[in-house]
Amino acid sequence: MRRQKKVLQNPRIAAIGALSEVLDTNKSLADSEALSRLRDSRDKAFAKNLTYGVLRWLSALEWLAKQLLTRPLRKRDRDVKRLVLLGLQQIWHDQTASHAAVYETAECARLLGKAWAVGLVNALLRRFQREQDSLLSELEQDPAWHAHPPWLLAEIQKDWPQNWMEVVIANNLQAPLWLRINRQSADEALLREELQSAGFELSDHEFARDAIRVSPAAAVGKIPGFEEGRLSVQDPAAQLARDLLNPQPFERILDACAAPGGKTAHLLESCPELDLTVLDKQAERIEQIQQNLDRLGLAAATTAADALLTDEWWNGKKFDKILLDAPCSATGVIRRHPEIKWLRTSRQVDAVVETQAQLLDGLWPLLKTGGILVYVTCSILERENNRQVQLFLKRCIDAEVEVIAQDWGIAQTCGRQILPGETNMDGFFYAVLRKSS
Repeated sequence: MRRQKKVLQNPRIAAIGALSEVLDTNKSLADSEALSRLRDSRDKAFAKNLTYGVLRWLSALEWLAKQLLTRPLRKRDRDVKRLVLLGLQQIWHDQTASHAAVYETAECARLLGKAWAVGLVNALLRRFQREQDSLLSELEQDPAWHAHPPWLLAEIQKDWPQNWMEVVIANNLQAPLWLRINRQSADEALLREELQSAGFELSDHEFARDAIRVSPAAAVGKIPGFEEGRLSVQDPAAQLARDLLNPQPFERILDACAAPGGKTAHLLESCPELDLTVLDKQAERIEQIQQNLDRLGLAAATTAADALLTDEWWNGKKFDKILLDAPCSATGVIRRHPEIKWLRTSRQVDAVVETQAQLLDGLWPLLKTGGILVYVTCSILERENNRQVQLFLKRCIDAEVEVIAQDWGIAQTCGRQILPGETNMDGFFYAVLRKSS
């Protein structure tokens, strides 16, 4: 029992467990049980950093491992292979290439009950140290260098022929930590002073007026003002939804597909007098939204319901505005969730494109004449964004696109597209549709 606890509390073993959860069972890193079991905060941070790093560079690391191995490992030894990936990631990107780091990584094979692999892992990592420059030079000539699955890389290249390289580079970098000021409860000057006194460097965003970047990044529990509801974590690109919706007192607004509730809260922080209806399909996600609203001191009518099943939740009174934060591939937030690259498939995107079309068609009749629907995704794929809206306009004769007169993003026929990393933002698409008479 004591040995088992020692194994489970080893950060490298926990990282292997987290990789297994993602790659073998399609679990999100946010739901990793292996990482949550770690008690020491430093070990947890180390394991999380390793896991995220391996998933960012997975195909490139696998290419390196293939060159270093004299013969492939058996499927039942994929934990050893992942141990090799962890070691390569430390040496290549984390710059922890000391002999101690190599030794500790190799010794984890013993904790896995595979003492035979200790020497193997040690030898492979030391060889990589010696041959790193030549191996990386060769890797740069291979598509694995981009660390994206082939289908996704091909689609990014097709959709963004002039920008695809910048997108790929941004996807493989760690995203900065952006916060949103709750202007209903926060004294901004005092809040900034508290953050700086806690050792954080602050910067503003040129397009999102409620955004503050803090560095170094830290767990929310260590950020002054978060627990008291004066701050929330939200990327500036997501904060732009409020500006486009422009909520006014007593307007009747539908926030469909609202979880986890960041945009919901931002609307209420800006205009608490809204008549806001908040929907999400899953009850547990509605509970999450409610918890966020409670922390921020906000209130709204939240309902667990399928937005398309209007008979179950709609009272027949039309909305002034609708925010459709549509289900999507989330390919615009890969830098925050690198597992997305390896969990998504092209067929899954096909399915979500169909859902998006159903939501547009199903919610449009609920909008008043003259009202607007803001369509948003955190995707960079054309078929979910500009093309999706183009097809909707062909089906719906009383829908018109409004030009988004802003300097952020790239103008599209039917909206604006923000690419990952652009002005330190995640990848988002926005379109504003107005219902004509």
